[in-house]
Amino acid sequence: MADYDNNNRGALFKNEKENERQPDFRGPINVDGKDYQLSAWVRTSDKAGKYFSIAVSENKPRSEAKATASTSSEDIPF
Repeated sequence: MADYDNNNRGALFKNEKENERQPDFRGPINVDGKDYQLSAWVRTSDKAGKYFSIAVSENKPRSEAKATASTSSEDIPF
């Protein structure tokens, strides 16, 4: 059986949003061998109807993403 080539492919999954600013869909995407995070919001316009607004960001390992999001007590100036 041949290995699956995931290069230049991606997928979107429904995101369980905690607030309205978060994307409706999120998922991984690989472009030229580099992994990224894909985010999509469902938008509506008078001319086009429903469409996706999409953002691509660099993929960070979960442990690194959580570490940068949380602050330690040393970071608080008081």
